[in-house]
Amino acid sequence: MAVKLELYRVFKEVAEAGNISAAAENLALSQSAVSQSIKQLETALQARLFARSPRGVAMTDEGQMLYGYVRSALGLIATGEDKLSQAQRLLMGTLVIGASDTVTSQFLTPYLDAFHRQHPAIRMKLVSGRSGKVLSLLKSGSVDIAFASAPSDEVFSCHTCFHTHTAFVAGRNYNCDFDHVYTLKEIAEFPLILLERKASSRLFLEQYFLHGGVKLNPEIELSSRSLLVSLARIGLGVSGVTLEFVQDALEQGDIRQLKTDFEIPSRALDMCTLRDVSPSAAAVAFMEMIQSSPTDSFSKAP
Repeated sequence: MAVKLELYRVFKEVAEAGNISAAAENLALSQSAVSQSIKQLETALQARLFARSPRGVAMTDEGQMLYGYVRSALGLIATGEDKLSQAQRLLMGTLVIGASDTVTSQFLTPYLDAFHRQHPAIRMKLVSGRSGKVLSLLKSGSVDIAFASAPSDEVFSCHTCFHTHTAFVAGRNYNCDFDHVYTLKEIAEFPLILLERKASSRLFLEQYFLHGGVKLNPEIELSSRSLLVSLARIGLGVSGVTLEFVQDALEQGDIRQLKTDFEIPSRALDMCTLRDVSPSAAAVAFMEMIQSSPTDSFSKAP
């Protein structure tokens, strides 16, 4: 049995006013419309809800029982509508973002700072993970926005934030010729320091070398991008790094970039949402902040 919500609203108003004419005035309806609504509700529920008298109306026992539930239900609806309105006006809510620690520290931090200052009532949560993990969390609805490299699934809607480039670096005193232009095969012969194989950038690098007929066999495999620089700095080998993430170390002279006769294609870092799911107001505001910056505005504050 489906009863229109508006009939319950009329019922509640009549119950609280105790008078058809007063309820009609409060609801901006005619007395006949209010009386008809009560009649429709009683017919639908097959129960007498009010006893009529010259002084007005009084709830029957059945009306009293129903009133308690209707008041609670309509109160919850009103609360829900108010909370929704607050969320839409960014006066409350939660924004959950999935990204790797490197992307967060090297790219997102100024945006997170600016968004928090503009919308302090929005609670922000960060979930750390590589591209595959955060995209999986996005697909399951566990995060609102994911920052990942080259998602191929059509369920995602993506905006490219910047492009990354792969480079090979070594400590400034490493035993190599920094003026020599190295080939794929020569690079592979160094003691290589790479990210672990589950990293998408590592798989991309391996596929590029294999396409050139060279297989990579790194001496050291790491889960931390920062350690790639640290171990190269102390001379343990040549590290395959993301150039955009090691600019400070290069500028300080702690590491030096090796020259190569090949150029590995760039990769896009995308801001991803679910294509067929409407993002929250907080997510929309954060995405607009990112999208307002030019593509490839890496490490620039909004």
